[in-house]
Amino acid sequence: MIEAQDFANQLGGVKPDDEWLQIEITRLKGKSIVPLHQVKTLHDWLDGKRKSRQSCRVVGESRTGKTVACDAYRYRQKPQQEVGRPPIVPVVYIQPPQKCGSKDLFKEMIEYLKFRATNGTVSDFRGRAMEVLKGCGVEMLIIDEADRLKPETFAEVRDIYDKLGIAVVLVGTDRLEAVIKRDEQVYNRFRACHRFGKLSGKEFQDTVQAWEERVLKLPLSSNLTSKDMLRILTSATGGYIGRLDEILRDAAIRSLSKGFKKIDKAVLQAVAQEYK
Repeated sequence: MIEAQDFANQLGGVKPDDEWLQIEITRLKGKSIVPLHQVKTLHDWLDGKRKSRQSCRVVGESRTGKTVACDAYRYRQKPQQEVGRPPIVPVVYIQPPQKCGSKDLFKEMIEYLKFRATNGTVSDFRGRAMEVLKGCGVEMLIIDEADRLKPETFAEVRDIYDKLGIAVVLVGTDRLEAVIKRDEQVYNRFRACHRFGKLSGKEFQDTVQAWEERVLKLPLSSNLTSKDMLRILTSATGGYIGRLDEILRDAAIRSLSKGFKKIDKAVLQAVAQEYK
């Protein structure tokens, strides 16, 4: 039996990519924010909830892009800093750890606002978090992956809304729906819901075009909105923007590696096949 080292020796070393290709691959692996219509709609909705201090929830399947959309909203609310005073932070965005208890939740909030979370009891952390949230003028608290919270932790979230008048946004999949409906008092405070869905029809086509122009930016047009290319993407992605992003970036990198200056149809088909 050939050992791994012998096998590698027979195949020879992997030729490093040319410098220009390395640069392009690095660019295509970077984060990009595209101002999609559904993101703007969500931001307008969140803005209304922030101004009226109403708690709510954002629900959608995985890979629909709701995390990026919610994260982008907090970046639009610029923190303000004056010398000698705590920063004013309109929107706090956190992703709690798995099986998040009360102390972990309060610690996430405190550290997000760049204050030190001292040791102590749950009561100590609660008091510190309330003090910091109030002192920083927080208007909205977005808790992504909210289904990670332990059932008893939702009572703490409810109290933040009740005591400080902060609009709390719970973000998650339908698992979140099942969790909060177990507690009527929690559910009643988060009834308002925005569903972040999959893309279809013209919205999907417009998103593909936006990705080609604003994210991929290859030397030549790949005509991704042509009938054949669009059919491949529609079938492979199922309308999930996260999957669309993965497929297009992968296809772009593979095409460039093969010497093409645009996404090759055969390459796109090969990548898309992996997602079926």
